[in-house]
Amino acid sequence: MKTFHHIVITGASSGIGEALALDYAAPDITLGLSGRDETRLANVANACRTRGAVVQARTLDATDRAAMAAWLTAFDDAHPVDLLIANAGVSLSQNDPRLESFDKVRRTMAINLDGVLNTVEPLLGRMMKRRQGQIGLVSSLAGFFGRPSSASYNASKAAVRVWGESIRFPLAKDNIGVSVICPGYVTSPMTDSLAGAKPFLVSTSRASRIIRYELARNRARIAFPLPLKAAVWLANLLPQR
Repeated sequence: MKTFHHIVITGASSGIGEALALDYAAPDITLGLSGRDETRLANVANACRTRGAVVQARTLDATDRAAMAAWLTAFDDAHPVDLLIANAGVSLSQNDPRLESFDKVRRTMAINLDGVLNTVEPLLGRMMKRRQGQIGLVSSLAGFFGRPSSASYNASKAAVRVWGESIRFPLAKDNIGVSVICPGYVTSPMTDSLAGAKPFLVSTSRASRIIRYELARNRARIAFPLPLKAAVWLANLLPQR
């Protein structure tokens, strides 16, 4: 089981990112937290500090490649990162069954896919040189098939999943672990705004517990909850019509 001391989490101002930050926070832990909501991020950072962690929080848009690189490399200079969790993401058209505008498609892809690349790229070479580290890429069970809505969200999460599962192999020789995290419905502002049923809804505390346990084991794919995971697997076996 791996242990982590210098941890970076993007999208840390709410949902899974917030829960992971709070649960990792402890004495002798240094957290680098980023998010777009300055007030919420500050509240999370302060809560982590009360648990004994050293925290550097920065309000950032994951699509800003230069700003992400500057923040991440500066943090890594002071605190060599051993766990990097690329969690920032959005779903801009989750309640609209119509064809998305290309502006929304491009914005979703920029955050959910380019944001992951902007998080990983600045630190990957450093981690490889140190021959130490774990990377967690947050995808989704929605990335396993084309649902009739949220097309850009589904596609972006599918791209994250496949890319993460692919780079796991070449990075293993450098002792870098890669875990692709594929949650179902998890309590969060994004999920709360989703219309319709949310089968097998998982609390953020339970999601955090599962993710932290499996990251420490370098699990290749962290998919949950089991009933929804099974339903997605069965859906992929059905005729596409």
